[in-house]
Amino acid sequence: MKEPAIADQNNAATEIKWSRYKFPESLYKHGTLLLVLAFLGYSLHFLNVDLGKLTGALGRLAAVLSDRYYPPDLEYVLDKGYLSSILDTIQMSFLGGFTGVCLAIPLAWFSAANVTPHRLFFPLGRLGVVFCRAIHETIWTILFVSVLGFGMLAGVSALTMFCVGFAGKLFADEIEAIDMGPVEAIRATGANPLQVFLFAVVPQIRVAFTGIAIYTWDVAFRAATVVGFFGGGGMGWYLKRNVQQLENLRVAAIIISIIAMVLVAEFLSGYLRAAVNRAK
Repeated sequence: MKEPAIADQNNAATEIKWSRYKFPESLYKHGTLLLVLAFLGYSLHFLNVDLGKLTGALGRLAAVLSDRYYPPDLEYVLDKGYLSSILDTIQMSFLGGFTGVCLAIPLAWFSAANVTPHRLFFPLGRLGVVFCRAIHETIWTILFVSVLGFGMLAGVSALTMFCVGFAGKLFADEIEAIDMGPVEAIRATGANPLQVFLFAVVPQIRVAFTGIAIYTWDVAFRAATVVGFFGGGGMGWYLKRNVQQLENLRVAAIIISIIAMVLVAEFLSGYLRAAVNRAK
């Protein structure tokens, strides 16, 4: 009685044919890849991009850096005035990041489709987040400088708008990914939308929110140097002034100091995010 069953299993095993590609999934996959490559080739041709010239430019760039930007004037970045600008940049990034995160939390709550307090708040929240994300921080800086004048107030305002869009999008995505079971349970008790958010949503996303807030500060610090270049103050203002005066050795020293500060911020934010992840 067992031999026919074994024979049937062997026949079934021989009938199964393995294939690397499955139709029509393989057609969609390779067709999409072919279209992307064709568009890339057309773009290079349309823009007249000379890849050979671009490769040669890298060698010339090294020669320019060694001739004009070496050795960097490190004494300049150790000056008391420049060191105070580093502190200004840190303060500007902290204030802009903190204010942006605080404003992003209610916007993220409104723009999360699953827990928005009212259906009319959803498009308003989405519009606020998209509006802040759609405009680059340099454009925000130019706008605020034209209204508030040069200085850290314009820089902090620009970084705040940048962080609202950056953190608001990430916060909203985290809220929409929560488990709706606790939310429905809290709603069943007759809780209002604010109570639902505080007691059903926040406990699920507080760790993720903390990590996003730290990452937002990290990004804000990098953007603070660019904001300063366009009139927001800090290290970016020193960089702009020396670039305009063709003080190449000082420019090289400022760039090195910016890279060093970004590395410190990267290690600090990475340590804080790791500590948050360990606390889960």
